[in-house]
Amino acid sequence: MAELTQKKITDAEWEVMRVVWTNGQATSREIISVLQEKMDWKQATVKTLIGRLVDKGLLATEPIGNKFIYSANVSEQESVSGVTEDLLAHVCTKKVGSTIAELIERATLSHADVALLEQVIAAKKLTAVAEVRCMCTPGQCNCKQTGCLHEEEMPNGK
Repeated sequence: MAELTQKKITDAEWEVMRVVWTNGQATSREIISVLQEKMDWKQATVKTLIGRLVDKGLLATEPIGNKFIYSANVSEQESVSGVTEDLLAHVCTKKVGSTIAELIERATLSHADVALLEQVIAAKKLTAVAEVRCMCTPGQCNCKQTGCLHEEEMPNGK
């Protein structure tokens, strides 16, 4: 499954996957019906996207009579986790906290969501470090200009 989460899903493919994740499985007709209403896409567009997802191994096909039933080979949570890892891999480690804070500020959250975040933060406080080290290649961030040391410049590399 880890190999599947490494495969990039385009924004358009996400729309197809969301229909399949929501329903557990779906025919192309069901997927087309949802996406024609939401995205105003033509049948051929949706079928092309389904084909790409099958080729990537992200959708499984099961023939039933003269149609196919599509189901996800990767869960929504695994896919979201993969995208989250990708996002954080593109940010200086010293900026991860502010990036997460920005995501929280932009999101509409329920009281239950806020309670969950408070639990996660409380647990994270127990293992937090005094300062996060920059792991960027010199020239990819401005940490050096602001006084932070890169990993290779740390005494004993730590």
